[in-house]
Amino acid sequence: MAKSNLLVIDDDADICTLLTRFLTKQGFGVDSAQRGSTAKDLLKQKHYDLVLCDHRLPDTDSVEMLQHIKGISRDTAVIIITGYSDVRTAVDLMRKGAFDYVGKPLYPDEILMRIKDALAEGAGEKPDAPKAKPKGTGAKSTDYVQGSGPHAANLAAHIALVAPTDMTVLITGDTGTGKEFVAQEIHRKSKRAGNVFVAVDCGALPKELAGSELFGHVKGAFTGAVSDKRGSFEQANGGTLFLDEIGNLTYENQVKLLRVLQERRIKRVGDEKDITVDVRVLAATNEDLHVAMAEGRFREDLLHRVNEFGLALLPLRDRPEDIMVFAHYFLEKANTQLGKAVEGFDGAVEARIKAHAWPGNLRELGNVVKRAVLLTTGPLIQMNGLPAEVISGMPALRAQDRSAALSMEVEGLKGVSHSAERQAILKALERNGFNKSRTAEMLNIDRKTLYNKLKSFGIEI
Repeated sequence: MAKSNLLVIDDDADICTLLTRFLTKQGFGVDSAQRGSTAKDLLKQKHYDLVLCDHRLPDTDSVEMLQHIKGISRDTAVIIITGYSDVRTAVDLMRKGAFDYVGKPLYPDEILMRIKDALAEGAGEKPDAPKAKPKGTGAKSTDYVQGSGPHAANLAAHIALVAPTDMTVLITGDTGTGKEFVAQEIHRKSKRAGNVFVAVDCGALPKELAGSELFGHVKGAFTGAVSDKRGSFEQANGGTLFLDEIGNLTYENQVKLLRVLQERRIKRVGDEKDITVDVRVLAATNEDLHVAMAEGRFREDLLHRVNEFGLALLPLRDRPEDIMVFAHYFLEKANTQLGKAVEGFDGAVEARIKAHAWPGNLRELGNVVKRAVLLTTGPLIQMNGLPAEVISGMPALRAQDRSAALSMEVEGLKGVSHSAERQAILKALERNGFNKSRTAEMLNIDRKTLYNKLKSFGIEI
């Protein structure tokens, strides 16, 4: 089997060196770069199967690098390396085409697990193709987990009502709230359940290729169109097409989509004849399309068409009663994937999980639990298996608290200093395996002072 080529981009020379040595020993071909400009030169010279990219670089950031990498090679997987203050950005980058993210400090086993997952997914799917998920491979009932709170019960009731119909459904919610899982559940409970479920991430489609991906093209329609191609609508014929982040479609493709929804006919790029399709469309977005409509970025007539029935998903911070339901689901899933037998969560760990704000929602929770299972050697997940942002015990902000939180941000240098000191202590604890004596020594303070600071910051280890 051919060796996979990896590129590590990080401005920390030590991280580049350590990752290069470790991944080379694992049988990969590895290059590294400490600047975005250097990485771009390497990307011109060589094809990489996967890129590990730090979020913050001296001359650019992961947002720009992701766009550049995907513009060169859409089948190159990208994993973002992030500090815990950038988790929200990293999760949002997954919506734009990144495969996953991994938080610092880096653990070799976790990095290797993420890389293998990314390469395995790439090997099982043709480059540039949307995800086609036939019954039994992507629409299983086990993929959908119903919470225990009133929001979950209301959502399940609405899914049961709308699923048997052919109504177009618009699913709204923050990034990582599980919009695609809801779409899969609607498909599973519909009359089309025996047919294909095709998922297309409109946010990850290059604007110049979106029309071809959705509607197909004929040979010679544009440079690179060397043969006829069936688009997502034709692939989903008889089944369900899920358009994630529909607000990212260009005006031209919005017009084409509106025509399909009205007439159930498509026209391939460069073709003159129409093709009849029988497709149910489900759409999702993490932005307010009414605002996009008011700003002229989204057509009003299309909004009415895709929003025949709406489902709004709450962020995880606003459904605290469901957090541990999902955490236990992710625990069992991680046990299966990693061949582990972790039984549950230590009491202090559960308290921290419930208190965390989860800016990345279910996607972040799943990553945190999988990482914790990987690092756990006993029957229960302990505090040292959690990343710093969860250990810090920062309380989750409910909807009614957010306006008050905004006013707190203007407290000045004292608040900034307090936050910086807290983060410095958390990072030191992580680097020293949560050994308080070594942490105190690293910070050049005595143990008693460290204990007092931990208590004042509400950090329990």
